[in-house]
Amino acid sequence: MQAINDFILAAAGQPWVLVLVFACCVIDGFFPPIPSESVVVGLAAVAATANVPNPVLLILTAAAGAWVGDNLAYLIGRRTGTRRWAWQRGARTQAAFAWAGRELRKRPASLILVARFVPIGRVAVNLTAGATHYPRPRFMILTVLSAVLWAGYSVGIGLFVGPWFEKNHVLGAAIAIVCAIVLGVAVDFTISRLRGRTPEESTPSIPPVES
Repeated sequence: MQAINDFILAAAGQPWVLVLVFACCVIDGFFPPIPSESVVVGLAAVAATANVPNPVLLILTAAAGAWVGDNLAYLIGRRTGTRRWAWQRGARTQAAFAWAGRELRKRPASLILVARFVPIGRVAVNLTAGATHYPRPRFMILTVLSAVLWAGYSVGIGLFVGPWFEKNHVLGAAIAIVCAIVLGVAVDFTISRLRGRTPEESTPSIPPVES
């Protein structure tokens, strides 16, 4: 275990770690299986006691990657719609797209800001915003704010939990990641309740809009 801790400390201090964070956050904007939250939160937990990587640089890197990823998803949605690939045509995914389409018409600003904290939700919202031709300048501005808030939130969880496990960075990172996942699920559940229904309970999907 000590060898693993030493490896994590050595890796966390390398410049390529921030490149990895940026890449994960970009890809996660349109491909949710990439665990960007886990990477950011885990590194923040290490930074809480080891001072590497620098938390401010971690926030800026994660926010930049998240913004790029969200806007790439917007462009993909605008170009291809919401039915181009097989994974988009599943019942659960189409329900999420339908929900995102309705909510974008009713409360676009709050939806774009909050959806960044829900992995599948943010992909659905980003793609749908592009597919429905939501104004791109406005989307870009809102995603700047959402990316910064998300990055600060993710790093904050790691910094809060990390000091509890100063002698075991592996456990500290793991607990911080679990906390982030639990909070993400709680946010998703709360949003669904406030909206009065979950995405899965939504009515038929919106038609794809091609560019």
